[in-house]
Amino acid sequence: MRPGAAIVFLWLAWAVSWAAAALWADRAEKRAGFEAEAPYRIVLMLGTALFFIPAHGYVGRLRFWIPGLTTAWTCVALIAVGLVFSWWARLHLGRLWSGTVTAKATHRVVDSGPYGLVRHPIYTGLLLAILATMAAKGTLWGIAGALLLTIGIYMKARLEERFLRNELGPAYDDYARRVPMLVPFLPA
Repeated sequence: MRPGAAIVFLWLAWAVSWAAAALWADRAEKRAGFEAEAPYRIVLMLGTALFFIPAHGYVGRLRFWIPGLTTAWTCVALIAVGLVFSWWARLHLGRLWSGTVTAKATHRVVDSGPYGLVRHPIYTGLLLAILATMAAKGTLWGIAGALLLTIGIYMKARLEERFLRNELGPAYDDYARRVPMLVPFLPA
């Protein structure tokens, strides 16, 4: 298997398993709403469309670099680590997970496991995988898509922060003071 095929396999396996696991979440009691979510969703959709334009066949100004085999396989490993980290976070969150900004009936601050390292470990794992994929591709489209995906993820994380502060109050404020948002080991 070549690195490019491994990257496609990892992302497809993640996407299919992630979509299938959506069935195992509790029902939402309260939502941020379409108007609040539309801006980040638009940015994420555009970023995804650009990000997954295939890298082969591009030369010159559209392809900035072609990684060597060792670099490409290192990127594959980093993608796998990022996607596994996002799955660890999702499994740890359990039925409280939601693909949208919501609160569940039993919503509470989860601050153990990956949530003890960062407040949004699913996004942290995805950002690692996105940046490693971008590095493996080296294309203008990969860079533009990664930039938009990073912005969209940050927008969604900020919306979740506001929503959870309103829903969980001082407990979430305390958590936010102790644990960094997206990058582990940085001051909160």
